[in-house]
Amino acid sequence: MTNKIKKRNKKVILGIDPGSTTIGYGILKCNGNINQPEVINYGYIDLKGHSQQEIKLLHLYLDLQEIYNIYKPDTIAIENIYFFKNVKTANSVIQSKGVILFSAAKAKIKIFEYTPLQVKQTISGYGKATKKFVEQAVRFSLKINKDIKPDDASDALAIALCHYRHLTNI
Repeated sequence: MTNKIKKRNKKVILGIDPGSTTIGYGILKCNGNINQPEVINYGYIDLKGHSQQEIKLLHLYLDLQEIYNIYKPDTIAIENIYFFKNVKTANSVIQSKGVILFSAAKAKIKIFEYTPLQVKQTISGYGKATKKFVEQAVRFSLKINKDIKPDDASDALAIALCHYRHLTNI
């Protein structure tokens, strides 16, 4: 009889909250037998310093490539945007999301999309939860002891955690 060493199934989930000038990201590592994902990093891509939309999109693409190279995500979970009050904002967010989808496809990273309602329901148990309540639920679930700033980073961690819970049915 041979002893087989069971390889731990490590997965890296990159959660992304698309935006027009601030794109949040959160990175979780999931180890096979552990029910708790580990926060690797979170933050945001700041595109406010660029006035032309095509330059913003180029910098978004380049920053995403850097994130992919550093953290090597297996999957990307992204917010599925379907409603906007401001048409001008909608266009730039949709363009950002297009760059995110393109860059992930180019890097051969599988993408999963979740609506804000799905994220809130999965994280807090209530589909109309406030951003603050969702952030508190994320902090509690991921054992983060400080406020997550900006909100875009908190939202990105929530999206990544939502995906993790859908994968593990937790």
